[in-house]
Amino acid sequence: PGGSEEPDPGEDPGVEEDDSTATEGQLLIHNRVKDQPLAEAEREPGEGENEEEDTDSMDGSGLYSLTEEAERESEGGRRERVKERDAAKRAARKRNRPSADEQTMEAWLGAELRDLSGPSWRAVPSLRSREIGRGLHQFVRRVCGARGLVQRLELQGRLERHTGCVNTLHFNPSGTRLASGSDDLRVVIWDWARRRAELEFDSGHKSNVFQAKFLPHSGDSTLAMCARDGQIRVAELSATQRCKNTKRVAQHKGAAHKLALDPDSPCSFLSAGEDAVVFGIDLRLDRPANKLVVVKEGDKKVGLYTIFVNPVNTHHFAVGGRDQYVRIYDQRKINENDNNGVLKKFCPSHLVSSESKTNITCLVYSHDGTELLTSYNDEDIYLFDSSHSDGADHSRRYKGHRNNATVKGVNFYGPSSEFVVSGSDCGHIYLWDKVSARIVQFMEGDRGGVVNCLEPHPHLPGLATSGLDHDVKLWAPTAENPTGLKGLKDVMKKNKRERDKDSVRHGDQYDTQLLWFLMRHMRNRRPQRTRREGGAEGDTDESWSSPDSSEEEEGGPDHVQCMSS
Repeated sequence: PGGSEEPDPGEDPGVEEDDSTATEGQLLIHNRVKDQPLAEAEREPGEGENEEEDTDSMDGSGLYSLTEEAERESEGGRRERVKERDAAKRAARKRNRPSADEQTMEAWLGAELRDLSGPSWRAVPSLRSREIGRGLHQFVRRVCGARGLVQRLELQGRLERHTGCVNTLHFNPSGTRLASGSDDLRVVIWDWARRRAELEFDSGHKSNVFQAKFLPHSGDSTLAMCARDGQIRVAELSATQRCKNTKRVAQHKGAAHKLALDPDSPCSFLSAGEDAVVFGIDLRLDRPANKLVVVKEGDKKVGLYTIFVNPVNTHHFAVGGRDQYVRIYDQRKINENDNNGVLKKFCPSHLVSSESKTNITCLVYSHDGTELLTSYNDEDIYLFDSSHSDGADHSRRYKGHRNNATVKGVNFYGPSSEFVVSGSDCGHIYLWDKVSARIVQFMEGDRGGVVNCLEPHPHLPGLATSGLDHDVKLWAPTAENPTGLKGLKDVMKKNKRERDKDSVRHGDQYDTQLLWFLMRHMRNRRPQRTRREGGAEGDTDESWSSPDSSEEEEGGPDHVQCMSS
């Protein structure tokens, strides 16, 4: 009723609609699956390959392939990284493994060294003992020779007055005054503690002043000097801080580098020159200069760079110069017909037959005269026992510095000669422990690059140094911590390599002669220096020298000027 259409009995409309829809869907899927092989069979060869590749690329199997490939790439990357790490480790080991040259260098640096002994001085016990009056007379000596204070040396100040390289430094016996001489031909007497010049005067020399020394027991009133011009001059100083005059007392036929003082005499000393002559000079005589010996090797003269008197046996003196031998003479018995007057000779055994042109630039006796320290040009520093017989080898060897550019000095440091001190072409100052031959202090000492002169204070722990710079440097043990010797090994290796490199060069003698010729030519063309104001009152060229002296400097192959500072 109501005009509605009634469904057939037993039918559910909803279910019926779903069933018909499902049946149609199943038939459609069935037909598609059934027709798919036929469609694929009817497809032309090669047709639809792109579509298949696209379908496959979205397939689950395609996703698996990408993951597998990524894993293979990751595994390969790990292998590459492992290989790179192994290669880096091998390269590092190779870098760390010393080469044959490095091994040779390390062996050379470590050869002939001994272990450092324990400290010989301890500050606190020593100060306590001094407070109660025990060991007062030994306190200063022990302090000055203490390794702990040497390792605390540092620059205290500079003395600036000269206008040329400072070639010589010398404390008076009491240590209150310091004399310096320079290429500017001036000599300055310093009150070094107050860092002021007390006296400055013209030396009277015509070329570089090489040494200026207070004569002992003279009340600091007499100063002996020598220079490149070969003159030996004496300056008389007044108590009013003036120079009365300078007089020439001897003349070498070539440069005179060093003077040797008699520690007991205020009026006698020795001089040595590149003319191979040693003069004994006694200011009490009318003719002060007396030729003691002409140093020879066979029939050939040996030009001299250095001389030193044994402080205990003052009849003995040692000289060194243009060959490898240290020669010791006895002033009481010099007979030039018997072994050329030589008492004994020393030389490091490996240098006896060496073809290298080795020179001795400086030598000094120890405080008690038992040891002789010798510095060789572009070689090392050697210690000899002065009591040994003729021909004895060295007892110690000190390495690491470079001695090539100038006539370089060497010295003992400490009241009992506990240390060895030397400058170097690298601009550093080296201090070695004498017994172990190990470096205990290493300081930068010259901006110009070369340290030539080192003068320990006679009574205090400190020293003065000079070189190519125009100032004097003062050093004292005031550093808070001992030195770390930073960069020492690298500098030592560099010095050794440069030395080895220069040793294979040839024609050095020709180069030196050419340099000497040019320097002499320029000097002869240079106008005569005028006296500066404030110079000596009575500078004179009055000659007190012996008949063997020469008024002119001679040249030639046997009189080549060395390359001094």
